[in-house]
Amino acid sequence: MLLVPGSIRTGHQAAAHACAQALEALGWRTRTLDAAWLAGQGWGAAAEAAFRAMLAIPGLYDALHFAALRTGNGLAVRADAMLRLRLVPRLRELLDRDAAEVVISVSPAGASAVSAIAPRYPSMSHVVLCTDALPHRLWIQPRVDLYLVTSAAAEPFVRRFQPGARVRVIPPPVRPAFYRPPARRTARAGLGIGDQERCVLLAGGSRGLGPLAGLADALAAAGLSVLAVAGYNARLERRLREVERRRPNVRAFGFTDRMPELMAASDLVITSPGGACGEARVVGRPLLLLDQVQGHGRDNLQHELALGDAAVASPRAADVVRAAHAMLDRAKPPEDGPTRSLAAWEDMFRLALGSIGL
Repeated sequence: MLLVPGSIRTGHQAAAHACAQALEALGWRTRTLDAAWLAGQGWGAAAEAAFRAMLAIPGLYDALHFAALRTGNGLAVRADAMLRLRLVPRLRELLDRDAAEVVISVSPAGASAVSAIAPRYPSMSHVVLCTDALPHRLWIQPRVDLYLVTSAAAEPFVRRFQPGARVRVIPPPVRPAFYRPPARRTARAGLGIGDQERCVLLAGGSRGLGPLAGLADALAAAGLSVLAVAGYNARLERRLREVERRRPNVRAFGFTDRMPELMAASDLVITSPGGACGEARVVGRPLLLLDQVQGHGRDNLQHELALGDAAVASPRAADVVRAAHAMLDRAKPPEDGPTRSLAAWEDMFRLALGSIGL
């Protein structure tokens, strides 16, 4: 089985790896195209710079997402064709060399590329796992045997473009480590945080989106212990290290595999809507969501609020501090251990794949 994130976004990569681990537990042999392979096909610094440039212009990414990608207009069709240019030939070369019984696409680019070459491999099944709350038009491609979506509202969005599509709703895939978080006291001891301190985890995804250094400074000044994660954003990490030097109640991190520990140590997770939300829900921590990601971020934000145990704030420091204190005042004491079972998720995943005979 081959998993194709089709993107260097850590959220897509994490979802692919979570699926791979579940599939291997079920006896499948899996391969995942990692970020280095994808970056070599053109999903590297240039694509990241273009995305950040769009986000920097108010309303631009909203316009692209809601007017073009969601409806699938001519601009979206051209963008889809451009995304396939590099990925299709190399993916075809890979599958010619080592065929796969099943390919799971975990991004619109992956879905498009695999669909384009699917007729070459008639015995291969194609599954699309949509990690967004609502799939836009480019997620929906011909020659897809099964769509896996993570919200009930996503199902009719798929059928808007493919009325006869086979769709199954499952919880978002979360890596196994989050189902085995350390006890809160153990996590705090390892980080030097007292049992009675109010502690928040502040993260902006792998990109480190948002004014996180200013937020970390303001939250620490308001008396909170802050675990601040920069992701791959080296500039942000340097700024967080500067805040850490001034504020003894701030602990700064770059990209880290300690997220289960950091979530277990925290009383509240402050982040943008995305993969970290599903992880925080498994660990059992409430969410304060920063309304700062345009386009699909708006959809994901509304979905997380509908699930409950979440609030929203603008990324202004005063708003975040006020909302964080309000949430902590009314939050129940966090419990140790996961809120969900990995085995239960694997069963749902297996049953969904079983609907197409896998």
